[in-house]
Amino acid sequence: MTEKEISEIRRRFRADRTNITRIRGCYVNEKREIISQFSQPIAQLSQEETEELLAILKKTLSGTPGRNLIDIEFETRQVMEGEEHRLLMTLRSSGLDDEEAVGEFYRRVISSLSMDGNYLILLCSEKYDVPSYAKDGEKDGESSEVFNYILCSVCPVRQTKPLLSYYVYENRFRNLTPDWIVAPPQLGFLFPAFDDRSANIYNALYYTRDCAEIHEEFTDTVFRVPAPMPAAEQKETFQSILAEAVCEDCSYDVVQSVHEQLSGLIEEHKANKVEEPLVVSGKAMARMLESGGVSEEHAAEFEEKFDDRFGEGTEISPRNLIDTRQFRLSTPDVTIKVNPDRSDLVETRIIDGVKYILIRAEDGVEVNGINIRIR
Repeated sequence: MTEKEISEIRRRFRADRTNITRIRGCYVNEKREIISQFSQPIAQLSQEETEELLAILKKTLSGTPGRNLIDIEFETRQVMEGEEHRLLMTLRSSGLDDEEAVGEFYRRVISSLSMDGNYLILLCSEKYDVPSYAKDGEKDGESSEVFNYILCSVCPVRQTKPLLSYYVYENRFRNLTPDWIVAPPQLGFLFPAFDDRSANIYNALYYTRDCAEIHEEFTDTVFRVPAPMPAAEQKETFQSILAEAVCEDCSYDVVQSVHEQLSGLIEEHKANKVEEPLVVSGKAMARMLESGGVSEEHAAEFEEKFDDRFGEGTEISPRNLIDTRQFRLSTPDVTIKVNPDRSDLVETRIIDGVKYILIRAEDGVEVNGINIRIR
């Protein structure tokens, strides 16, 4: 799904736009025991409660595609005969009214998750009349298609601490009683995917709040597909491959060049408002290395290691490989943070046999907030 398609479904989670009529849920304790199950009609909630509940569900479609929002692809065999896919299709086609299917889904989720404390499994279903648009961006007549989907959110339930509060009408202080609150979702998914503004039953959109934790047991149990490598692990793997393959060629200038080229791709993709997600292959990265001064031999070794670690033909989002907001150098004793746009102010040099990191500094040098002069 593109960012534009994700945003279109996110906008459905407003009280004045949604066709969601009720929320189903299961409250589970840390021992994996079901405390309660419920089916809550939206109409029985106040306006404020409805907005808060929809806001929690909406967070399952938040974050960065490729990092927090990950495409799950089913094989044709799974779509034709896989029991995991069949269960998702039953939940969707029944509008969550099939009690046996809902119960089986709860059991699978509970068996696959190890979470600290209590949590909620929330389920909702909606039939969205997808409007068609003319070339000028105006709505073109009535809806051409109905997008029937389900959304699942798994939310921790946390207990608040006693807090001192002042009660005006009683003119006194007293502690607020500890209570249980629903936290933002840790993981969840949308099924089917909304590709080309239409239902794609061969895909789901999976959400994880922590880009370093993919919850492999959950994805294996619910989708029966190999869990994708978490974004944080992709970055670590990329850094490891670069250091191993480039070896003595891995200088400051090389790393700076790679960072600048990837940052440039991200900025260009954003400026051109390209809908398709931005990805790079091992081959493309190898060409970047060569343009940054790495030998053809080491660039080829990088490409080979990239395909070996990530999988041949795999393409990775550049946003998972670098942080465009910072450029950092570190030694065991010193850490230097540089504006990514001014990494040219830094250079490495050997003076009298000693290795140095040099930073060009003009006016505005401060130490502990105090302006100093360099003599």
